[in-house]
Amino acid sequence: MKYAITLAAVLLLGSGEAALAADTDAQMRLNELLSSHEEYRESWQALIEDESRLPDWILNLSGYAEPMQALEDDGDNYLVGTLCLPENCFNQRLYAAFTWDKAKAYALYVQVPDALPTDKAPSKHATFRWLGEPDAAQKRLLEEQLKRDPNWY
Repeated sequence: MKYAITLAAVLLLGSGEAALAADTDAQMRLNELLSSHEEYRESWQALIEDESRLPDWILNLSGYAEPMQALEDDGDNYLVGTLCLPENCFNQRLYAAFTWDKAKAYALYVQVPDALPTDKAPSKHATFRWLGEPDAAQKRLLEEQLKRDPNWY
């Protein structure tokens, strides 16, 4: 009985440490990742190295960012965040996901025309650019983040 209680305590502490690590990374913001961990910087560089004509704010992950989220999809874990231009968050934004081991990054760059009338649905007029060759599940994960925006319809 004493062994079972000790084992249960160890398991709870171990899962708590994993949750704490996940929570610590999730408190990061996308615009802080490149300076925080070498692994994130390397995976981002691998993503953008073959891409052309990306704005500097995407290349450098600079701009306005909310805290990232640790998300699970089909058994795979990701650290997911958003980034946008502070002066134009609605029209220029990026949704990015990093694998839990920090080895790969995927992103969705969304552009909405600046002069879009308020009665026009942004989802019908936006352009989408996938970065990092995400598979269908990773695309779905990033699209779900976009659809969470209450102004996206």
